[in-house]
Amino acid sequence: MSLSRKDKPLYLQIKNILKDRILYGTYSLGTNIPSEPQLEKEFAVSKITVRNAIQELAQEGYVEKGSGKGTKVIRNTSASKLSKWKRFTEILVDEGYQLQKQWLRAGVTHNEAETELYRLFGERCLSLQRVYSLDAVPYIHYTHYLSIAIDEVDLSDLNAAQSLYELLEEQEISLDKLRDEFAVALPPEEVGEILGIKKGTAVLKRSRYSYDVQGNLIEFSVGYYNTELQSYVVNYDV
Repeated sequence: MSLSRKDKPLYLQIKNILKDRILYGTYSLGTNIPSEPQLEKEFAVSKITVRNAIQELAQEGYVEKGSGKGTKVIRNTSASKLSKWKRFTEILVDEGYQLQKQWLRAGVTHNEAETELYRLFGERCLSLQRVYSLDAVPYIHYTHYLSIAIDEVDLSDLNAAQSLYELLEEQEISLDKLRDEFAVALPPEEVGEILGIKKGTAVLKRSRYSYDVQGNLIEFSVGYYNTELQSYVVNYDV
């Protein structure tokens, strides 16, 4: 896997990729991640770079190194200041699913007047499209819209494991509040084809508004879920 030489240090990029694999079930709880030589070969980096990445994971509590026993996954959930509950994707991993992510497209969108995007961002905004697969079957399609003030994104600079919020962090943008709205809707034809949904079938639609500490809208996203494949799940601890 190729890494971007323009972004954050290589060991941090590798740490984020490995953490994402843990969170999305590629490396299951209680199993070992690949050995250091395997990771050196995969990422084409030095031994010290891999060791620094693993050390970061260990400090965050995701893995534990054992002498002669490899590096074991000891936690597969993330801590979020925005919610004390598990994310939906973490629930799926707990239930034994594997999630894979793929960036599809990045570019500038020209918004027509009197549309929601025009109201939110004006004439132009950045858009990023991504698909999540559940056990290799397309499951969720997201389109993220971002302020044009954010640096333009080249899809070739993104790795599949990188999250949108890591991308914002690289630009020193912190989110303070999220608002989710759910509805039942027909997906756009292109999205329906990607998800393998029969034409005319309504699915779960999630709209998310993300704000910074000043209350400025940073990101608006629309996600369509193939609920015939898997229902949306929320677990509450009381």
